[in-house]
Amino acid sequence: MTATQPASAQHPGLAAQLGRFVAVGALSALVDFGGYHALLALGTWVHLAKAISFILGTTTAYLLNRRFTFTATAGGSARFAGFVLLYGTTFAINIGMNALMLAVLPQMPFRTSLAWVIAQGCATAINFVMLRTVVFRR
Repeated sequence: MTATQPASAQHPGLAAQLGRFVAVGALSALVDFGGYHALLALGTWVHLAKAISFILGTTTAYLLNRRFTFTATAGGSARFAGFVLLYGTTFAINIGMNALMLAVLPQMPFRTSLAWVIAQGCATAINFVMLRTVVFRR
């Protein structure tokens, strides 16, 4: 932090973090969603496609959230380990919720996309709370 930069500019509050998280999340979701549908179009097994796309979106989210949303510059391997643990957990929740939705949703247009949205929504809510309170806490 410089002498001319207020602390709030370096450490955004809850509203700013939430806004940034939504923006980063939207971009990361596009990476995930695009990767998912691209892999499906290539004939990839649906659960493998979801796993790979989740990893692509998650990597995007970590890199952007670390610097832009939570303005974290320190923490090194311990912070990254916390992130991996969190996203490993939400990975399982995301894949499981996607599989559950594919099992229970009736055959309809955009069924696969709806399952993706529901799974992503569950994982996103968990991620924000845990990133803010555990991984990138001050």
